[in-house]
Amino acid sequence: MNPVEAVTPLPDHTQLPCEDGTFVKNFQEHPQSVLLTESIRPVLERLHPDGQYCIGQDSGIYWRSVNPPEPPQKGAEAPDWFYVPNVPPTLDGQIRRSYVLWQEIIPPRIVIEFVSGTGAEERDKTPWTGKFWVYETAIRPAYYAIYEVQKAQVEVYELRANQYQLMTPNTQGRVAIPQLGVELGIWQGVYHHMALPWLRWWDAAGNLLLTGPERAEQAQAEAKQERQKNAKLIAKLQELGVDPEDLG
Repeated sequence: MNPVEAVTPLPDHTQLPCEDGTFVKNFQEHPQSVLLTESIRPVLERLHPDGQYCIGQDSGIYWRSVNPPEPPQKGAEAPDWFYVPNVPPTLDGQIRRSYVLWQEIIPPRIVIEFVSGTGAEERDKTPWTGKFWVYETAIRPAYYAIYEVQKAQVEVYELRANQYQLMTPNTQGRVAIPQLGVELGIWQGVYHHMALPWLRWWDAAGNLLLTGPERAEQAQAEAKQERQKNAKLIAKLQELGVDPEDLG
């Protein structure tokens, strides 16, 4: 038999497990992922007017083939949130079951892990098994963020010369992500009826990136302020004996 013919082809996203049997760690993780996605989507739409990007939320990234490909995965990580540029949002008309590096090549631009324990797992540099090692050496996103809600903090690492370097926050306590034109930091506020230190995006000018409902609420507040301003102006003109209708 020809040796080339004997090579087993690597599996794709339809052939690899998309679940590892674990539960979401707490009730905050899902809304946190949604918050990140909703607020940054307008930025990504501007960066990718062709729509060629994808966002993963608690989805697997396969970085090496394992046999058999059964949970618990030794060749995959499942970040709580990640973004990949310049890839189609679907494959052959199908939603991705996972992101397979040997199939798509392009690494994530940023990976974010939400700490639910001590944070040791997210910082584990043990070769081949440690999460930090896998991201730094195998998956290689340009940025790796570790968010700890209990400590109200986020660490962001940038891949420089094949190693992650801890980035320094600005004077507002946020970390700039130049490749996205945004900043990542902690926002203390209420989201989904929970008052927590949420992980959020800001633009380069320091403006908080809002979700759709927040943008609608802001627009309503601005319209209300404009109406109140006009009402005060009309009342002042009437005090001066001026009919506002005559000014039209």
